[in-house]
Amino acid sequence: MTKMRTVDAAVAILAKEGAIEAFGLPGAAINPFYSAMRAHGGIRHTLARHVEGASHMADGYSRAADGNIGICIGTSGPAGTDMITGLYAAWADSIPMLCITGQAPVAKLHKEDFQAVDIESIAKPVTKMAMTIMEPGQVPGAFQKAFQLMRSGRPGPVLLDLPFDVQMAEIEFDIDAYEPIAVEKPKASRKQLEKALDMLTAAERPLIVAGGGIINAGASAQLVELAELLNVPVIPTLMGWGTIPDDHPLMAGMVGLQTSHRYGNETMLASDFVIGIGNRWANRHTGGLDTYTAGRKFVHIDIEPTQIGRVFSPDFGIASDAGAALDGLIELARERQAAKSLPDYSAWVAECIARKGSLQRKTHFENVPIKPQRVYEEMNKAFGKDTTYVSTIGLSQIAGAQLLHVFGPRKWINAGQAGPLGWTAPAALGVVRGKPDETVVALSGDYDFQFMIEELAVGAQFNLPYIHVVVNNSYLGLIRQSQRGFNMEQNVSLAFENINSPETNGYGVDHVKVAEGLGCKAIRVENPSDLPAAFDKAKALMGEFKVPVVVEVILEKVTNISMGVEINGVNEFEELAERGADAPTSIIALLD
Repeated sequence: MTKMRTVDAAVAILAKEGAIEAFGLPGAAINPFYSAMRAHGGIRHTLARHVEGASHMADGYSRAADGNIGICIGTSGPAGTDMITGLYAAWADSIPMLCITGQAPVAKLHKEDFQAVDIESIAKPVTKMAMTIMEPGQVPGAFQKAFQLMRSGRPGPVLLDLPFDVQMAEIEFDIDAYEPIAVEKPKASRKQLEKALDMLTAAERPLIVAGGGIINAGASAQLVELAELLNVPVIPTLMGWGTIPDDHPLMAGMVGLQTSHRYGNETMLASDFVIGIGNRWANRHTGGLDTYTAGRKFVHIDIEPTQIGRVFSPDFGIASDAGAALDGLIELARERQAAKSLPDYSAWVAECIARKGSLQRKTHFENVPIKPQRVYEEMNKAFGKDTTYVSTIGLSQIAGAQLLHVFGPRKWINAGQAGPLGWTAPAALGVVRGKPDETVVALSGDYDFQFMIEELAVGAQFNLPYIHVVVNNSYLGLIRQSQRGFNMEQNVSLAFENINSPETNGYGVDHVKVAEGLGCKAIRVENPSDLPAAFDKAKALMGEFKVPVVVEVILEKVTNISMGVEINGVNEFEELAERGADAPTSIIALLD
């Protein structure tokens, strides 16, 4: 066996496990690990400007493609605490991500040494495992267990904390003899799936709710195949958006209180049976459970057994990996198709398509300042089916989910459950690392953009090109809208007269100057008719300079985006589409 430092063993394990993309900041307590990465040479490292930014980059990289596990690395103390928001965002959305922190020497941990914080205890609630490794000999096993846990069952992040002396210690280790631990995933039985399919085919108006677990399982193609075999419409959740392309005739729209389609909510209310696969029944999807569940039966398939019944008790629950369940359901459906025993749902599908072609929101506004709906209309025109969108929270994300189009899995990348402001820019950089040479477009409101704006410099330094659309109303728009119920607009305005940039006309921060100061390119748009040219120019600049390009769109200050507290009571604050010209980029054109 070969004698080596524990950090050299750890880096060799990362490479053998296929985790070769790291984001982070070096520091005194983690320098041994950095020296091991340098010696190995097989782990690419992207230097972030903030450790939280590094964690979101690793998260974005993990979400970008099947099998990816991003690595976030930082020193002791505040580097670990900076990672907590990133760990929470990954944990909440079931994303595998490995965080590695340096730590004070073992003998100093109880002495309140400089930057010696108990990061294990802090991180445990938002990880599948958090461990301060006290013994050098435990390092290979801890990394081995971390990868198994990240990939097994419901995926999620892990944090490993490495005391300085543990990093420097030598152990006997043979990477050629190292083997990953087998991944554990539950699999539905044929009997269980037969019962689920019996319940579906007994219904008159069934739906499939497709969750993010299908994307995690790399099973979107199977989801489409099953829907086509059964001829049953699909409702993707926000995290499952893209499992079935938006232009597929069986894509029936999203359901919910905010990130939903009018036709999706109406179709859910008209259904009599729902099979949820790889979804959580998140509250922004369901709204009030009495309304959501009334008049319909439910089957719930999820990889995590304790998730079944957590929100409401289904009529039948199955603990299974989404891919395994879909494979089994496809086999059964083919058998029944051959036996000509599947019901004919063509009338139900036609009804859903008719709703999709009539219940549209208006997007074509000529107003100056620009209404946000027009921005998404022009984005639909400017960016093709290969585009990957990245967003996190706010009216920008909600309206984007209502009006943009997504045409495949992992083409809508969204911190859906945690929704941390500032996530979008660093996550987009991680997505670019995970999808080199593909079109990545980020979407932020002005405050999300400002939260971690320094990370744009990372994109400039490492030539990570993407387009960042910033819809700027100089307001905390979602909070302002939620304050309407309190008859106030308290502490939500970001506007001020910028003495250095009078051209911002009272909108405050000059995002163009800041982006350019960070080494990127930027364009400001104030008239809706200028949006097509701005997007074309952004694409050209991105191609020429290989850096992030910001397209800042100056919006009207106040817009209320469609939302409500029940799926049968979403408030529509703007005009609705009445003819094709009102919503020219809708998936199905309205009849004039």
